[in-house]
Amino acid sequence: MLHFERWKIALIALVTLLGVLYTAPNFLPKSAVEDLPSFLPHKQINLGLDLRGGSYLLLQVDTASVTHDRLQQLVNDIRKALRNDEVLYTGLGVNGEAVTVRITKPEDVEKATKAIRDLSTVVSSNLLSGGLPQRDLMVATSGALVTVTLSDTAKVARAQSAIQQSMEIVRRRIDELGTTEPVIQQQGADRILVQVPGLDDPQRLKKLLGQTAKLNFRLVDTSTTAQQAMATHTIPAGSEVLYMTEDPTRPLLVQRRVMVGGDNLVDAQPGFDQRSGEPMVSFRFDSTGARLFGEVTRDNVGKPFAIVLDNKVISAPVIREPILGGTGQISGSFTVQQANDLAILLRAGALPAPLNVLEERTVGPGLGADSIRAGAVASIIGSVAVIVFMIAAYGLFGVFANLALLVNIALIMGALSLLQATLTLPGIAGIVLTIGTAVDANVLIYERIREELRSGKSVIASIDAGYHRALAPIVDANITHFISAAVLFELGSGPVRGFAVTLAIGVITSVFTAVTVNRLIVSTWVRRTRPKTLDL
Repeated sequence: MLHFERWKIALIALVTLLGVLYTAPNFLPKSAVEDLPSFLPHKQINLGLDLRGGSYLLLQVDTASVTHDRLQQLVNDIRKALRNDEVLYTGLGVNGEAVTVRITKPEDVEKATKAIRDLSTVVSSNLLSGGLPQRDLMVATSGALVTVTLSDTAKVARAQSAIQQSMEIVRRRIDELGTTEPVIQQQGADRILVQVPGLDDPQRLKKLLGQTAKLNFRLVDTSTTAQQAMATHTIPAGSEVLYMTEDPTRPLLVQRRVMVGGDNLVDAQPGFDQRSGEPMVSFRFDSTGARLFGEVTRDNVGKPFAIVLDNKVISAPVIREPILGGTGQISGSFTVQQANDLAILLRAGALPAPLNVLEERTVGPGLGADSIRAGAVASIIGSVAVIVFMIAAYGLFGVFANLALLVNIALIMGALSLLQATLTLPGIAGIVLTIGTAVDANVLIYERIREELRSGKSVIASIDAGYHRALAPIVDANITHFISAAVLFELGSGPVRGFAVTLAIGVITSVFTAVTVNRLIVSTWVRRTRPKTLDL
């Protein structure tokens, strides 16, 4: 029947009204949107990199450093294990892609080997191993020499873990900048694609992502000066020479042993030093870090304490009293932006491996504006062509289909605003495609009505039968379109996803407007005019 219950009419009107309300802010200046009453929608569609302009970076994760870091950590673990077992050794250190150590007493080799094997951990199994658990360390002996290497499974597992962790930390850092809808995704085996729409300072982004941000706190070696150690080539064992970040830079002799690591940081905020008024960064440790920090500062009052970021000393204050509250501050002749960026790095966490910039591009907002204009022109031309064709082919019923098409466009724009989806240039292509195919359902319905009229049925019976008989083909066709859009969204990336989003939304709104909005318009016209014949 062509009759619509009141609740159906109300529901259709409500959906259409919401579509118009959520679409409207996109055609208003930002200042005008901010002045709208609070009960009205204020969200605008997020524009992608190709429309809004912004920064594009292709980064490569230095997975080799992940293996090296594990070997360096292994050196410390082996040293501790052998000392606990009272095993004498010499020459412990990293040698290429292995850790080697020479056991002093031949009778201790087996004992040392067992202690080192106990340090290994289980990594995820693979198909080559038949699903059996794999250990990450491989220990070999040659006389008194013990060689420890990482298994291939461990290397692959650590590399994949580093890439996933790097993507998450990159996302956190970019989110701290206040940008919307960045695109961060893996490309190939060890690369990360980063697109940040609207960011007008690509160098800041490059610097922010290029820093590993490994923070640690170490004691300064005061047994000699860095200049003397470098001049005599006698750097004390367990220490190394690092350089200050101040200008002009100077060397500093720092102990290798990390007293407190940046992993124990839970918060970092930029601020200003109350005494000097200079920008600084305040930080706060978790309970474990607070305890360690308190113990270190209590036991080393009067000694300099180096704050090391990515193997550069950003500050080396003297511990004047124990710091037991788990909080502190970092100062080092920062600018306001440098202090803010350092706080972002510390809050987001350290990257597990350095990121190397392979490709860098900047898309200007002018190019984005040209793309928007081209997309708008294409949409208008497509809409006009569809409107003219429908009127020429179906007369008054073509006008009804065009009214439903306008509602369809409003619903698509409103849905993009409501969902805060990112609109890209391929997304505009998806909208244009939807405009062209949205009337397919109306064409099916009208052709069914024509068939019913030719069979001799009345006008009302023909219209009612046309809508009923066309419903199943319409739903079936659009379900396949929706599945295609879902597959594109799941397997695609970047612009492909933008196209998939608009296509999926367009499929849903097209079915709604064809089988409800258009039918409501036709039924209203039929009830008011009561036509005896139909020119279709």
